[in-house]
Amino acid sequence: MAKHHNTVLAALKKFGLAFPGAHSKSPWPEHDDLAVKGKTFAFMGVAGVPLHMSVKLTVSHAQALQQPFAKPTGYGLGKSGWVTLAFDAGDKPPVELLKRWILESYRAVAPKKMIAELEAQQPWTRMGVTD
Repeated sequence: MAKHHNTVLAALKKFGLAFPGAHSKSPWPEHDDLAVKGKTFAFMGVAGVPLHMSVKLTVSHAQALQQPFAKPTGYGLGKSGWVTLAFDAGDKPPVELLKRWILESYRAVAPKKMIAELEAQQPWTRMGVTD
């Protein structure tokens, strides 16, 4: 397993946990998801395995599915905008793009009050992602 994936995973989780009300949620083995108010906005794997995650994309869904590492999420979630992103051990994940998609997914799932707080704080600009 590429050590780089562990570093990317840690950076993505740190990014997502900086959003208002965001917290970790581990409903299943080998999951350490990102959630807001108990609702998952990024299904994420754990360290030690190739990077994979699923996010809800309401704006860039079609663009995301054009990527070779993306496919509609299973269990019927793909029909409502969820996209699974999976990388092989030797791949170098596009970190900034993944951050944008985590932000988009947060916006799709979070309550309006949390989104308003996010807009006021704009934490993604401090973390190197512009909207």
